[in-house]
Amino acid sequence: MSDAVLFDARDDGIAIITINRPDQRNCLSLEVREGLRAAWTRFECDPALRVAILTGAGEKAFCAGGDLKEMVETGMTVPPRDMFALPYDSIELSKPTIAAVNGVAFAGGWMIAQACDLCVASTSAKFAITEVRVGRSSPWAAPLIHMIPQRIMMEIILTGKPITAQRAYEIGLVNRLAEPESLIATALELAGEILDGAPLSVKAGRDTVMLSTEMGRSAALQAARHASEHCYMSEDAQEGPRAFAGKRPPEWKAR
Repeated sequence: MSDAVLFDARDDGIAIITINRPDQRNCLSLEVREGLRAAWTRFECDPALRVAILTGAGEKAFCAGGDLKEMVETGMTVPPRDMFALPYDSIELSKPTIAAVNGVAFAGGWMIAQACDLCVASTSAKFAITEVRVGRSSPWAAPLIHMIPQRIMMEIILTGKPITAQRAYEIGLVNRLAEPESLIATALELAGEILDGAPLSVKAGRDTVMLSTEMGRSAALQAARHASEHCYMSEDAQEGPRAFAGKRPPEWKAR
């Protein structure tokens, strides 16, 4: 991996992925895109890693979006679907991800924060879908309708104006707010709470949320029951109740 994207594989099962181009406001240049693709693949393929945190270097920008200079130089029209390494979209992931937004998350920066399962934001962070201001479009924002109300989504996209981290929290885009110096600690705390759960239960739970998002009620119920069978039949499903009854921490084996 290049130094455009840093990868920290911690011993506790958490990976911290950092976009490392603060002088370019961590924009999605070619080297950053390639670095993110490699980082997400490394995270998915390492069985010791269970949760990933995505952040940006510096305090000013999580990610300011696409590389507009590149778009001008290449005369880019419709971006190829696989141009950006988006979790659960152009990149296949089966594990939880957390965006730790430490500055502006504009356009493509909003896109990659939105793609993560959860979001922690610095109180100084700002979010914006700015495509209308530069003549581009934001089809990637379509899943946002499952996160925030329609009219708020409409205003954000049509005006291109930034919203504060507090506003993002109020409308449900952000899970937790943190002071700038505590951002990563807060994201690690959230990741740790996920790690406390049985790995197969976490996977089944995430699958249930996504199935519920993408299907009607009856179909989602049926699919979620099927997705949960492996969890119910596992050794951990017996270990959990035994540990609770014995008043001891469970020892998860993910099988």
